[in-house]
Amino acid sequence: MFFRKRRSLIGLDIGSDSIKAVELTTAGSEVVITGYGQVEIPHGADPADPLADLLKACSFKTRKVATAVSGRSVIVRFLSMVDVPESNLKQAIRYEADKYIPFDLDEVVLDCARLGAAGGAAKDMRVLLVASKRDVIDTRVNLIKRVGLEPSMIDVDPFAIGNAFELVARTNHDAALGSRVAALVDIGATKTTVTVVKGHEPRFTREVYLGGEDFTEAVAKRMNLEKGEAEALKRTPGEKEADVNGALAHSMDELANEVMLSLDYYEDRQDGEKVEEVYLSGGGARTPHLEETLERVFERRVTTWNPVAGLTVDGDSVDAASLTEHATQLAVSVGLAARVM
Repeated sequence: MFFRKRRSLIGLDIGSDSIKAVELTTAGSEVVITGYGQVEIPHGADPADPLADLLKACSFKTRKVATAVSGRSVIVRFLSMVDVPESNLKQAIRYEADKYIPFDLDEVVLDCARLGAAGGAAKDMRVLLVASKRDVIDTRVNLIKRVGLEPSMIDVDPFAIGNAFELVARTNHDAALGSRVAALVDIGATKTTVTVVKGHEPRFTREVYLGGEDFTEAVAKRMNLEKGEAEALKRTPGEKEADVNGALAHSMDELANEVMLSLDYYEDRQDGEKVEEVYLSGGGARTPHLEETLERVFERRVTTWNPVAGLTVDGDSVDAASLTEHATQLAVSVGLAARVM
């Protein structure tokens, strides 16, 4: 399989309740999944312990890791500003950053990228600004080093998800998937990440602090169950489907309305440009009947997508059945590992 020089990278998604790791290896133009694992984080536990357990259980080919940060300490803004030479962009963005970042600039790590010409003044450009509080970055880097891994880059969740979406489009030679305006909605345990992409370019992102745990709590409260029982019943309601659907209705509608506000916000600022489709990922996307609920509110097609679709899997080192079962949860980790390309 591998006749050319190989490069490997682990995409490490450290969430609020679990850790997901996907290793991608390139050999020429081919991309292969050569490692995969995930582990739960016990409530209140140091994530270094389950991460170390995960590494022992998986036969990764590299120690190099790409990971991501998210949450209220991470700021993503899409700006229009006067065009400047690439060599001056980072200096110029620090003057702009004060307007958009609610932290002292000495406390943050800043990065930026030129996205192209703005739609207004002829000499304006569109710029992506990303900032994270330095202590968030330091904490993540220290965690990775403590378990013997080598941090090679820090990304943010929305762009990792976008990278995974682009990888699937290219792997499956689906030009349409990578050309339209789409919303990528990744439903995690405690938050939902909404990212609008046009082609393969990010245009808008927002985090909504609702997720799969809200669905589980709704079932537990309505049906007087422990959290574990409610989680299992939410996934496989069986003959109690009507009761579970009733318990989930309010939480699903609440999430749908929040995401719809994000889509409306984007469309109102794009001179009539419409989000054509919505693609779901994340553990919460596996909730029965969620697609139908969102389609009703959004009035557009909603599809759950597979972040590993079409990728070659090394069956000697990867549990393909487990990978397939948990595929919807792997958008962030696959997108991070895709940086190997």
